[in-house]
Formats: sequence, C-alpha cells, structure tokens
Amino acid sequence: MMTKRVGNFAGTALAALLSMTAAGWADTISYADAVTTLAKECGSDIKKFCNGQNLGNGRIQACLEKNASKVSPSCTSTLGSVMTSIAQRQEAQASVFKVCQHDISQYCNGVKGDGNILSCLVETKRVDNKECNQAITDAGWR
Repeated sequence: MMTKRVGNFAGTALAALLSMTAAGWADTISYADAVTTLAKECGSDIKKFCNGQNLGNGRIQACLEKNASKVSPSCTSTLGSVMTSIAQRQEAQASVFKVCQHDISQYCNGVKGDGNILSCLVETKRVDNKECNQAITDAGWR
C-alpha cells in the first residue's frame, strides 16, 4: 500500500519541492528522500484534504497549509522540516560556484562548463576549503 501511495505521490511532490526557493545551509535532504518522507508522514492528510487536486508547482504545500488546522501535527512538522531542508539544498546549489571560486581557479582553471567544473571540484582531492566542501555536500553533489 505504501509503495503505491509513494508512486502516485512522487511525481507531483517532486515538482512541488523543486519549485521552492529560500536561503540557508546545513543538513539537506535529497528530493527523493523528501518525497518519501512526505508520503510517509503526510500521505493520509494529502489523500484526505488534497484528493483530486493537481499537486504540482507547490500545490502540496499550499493545500496542507490551507488545511493546517485539520492536518496532523506530525505532517505539519514534517512539511516544515522538509521544506526548510529542500530550500537549504537549493541555496547551496546556487552558491557553490561563488563559495568555491578560489578552489575553481586553483584546481579547475581552464575547465569549461558548470557541469565539468563541478565534476572537477568533486573529483579533486586537493580541495581543502571547508566552506567549499560543505557547500558541495549540502548541494547533494557529494
């Protein structure tokens, strides 16, 4: 039953999560883990209060917040934690190139393209900049 619920929920939840933006850094959650966590903790609330709705583009969060007085406390808490973590991951992804600029110029000089530069940063064992390493980890790329 849980597998079916996660499968039905995964596509719309991921689209909703990917549409979120905010600032921060720390322990981040992958998009797949976010979907699984929300399905586990909020699946019954989503089914009960958001049934039949197209839940992409942030509508899961909007639906749960609209029904906050009826949604389980566990779901409310989980939604907040997941959204914060996803926002932190997105901020880390947006900031990696700025945070790692020194390491890029030192170890990946001449490498062209964001994907290639990122691969260079991840693969090089010489990056010892704590902030750069943390940004790469928080972005989910290591």
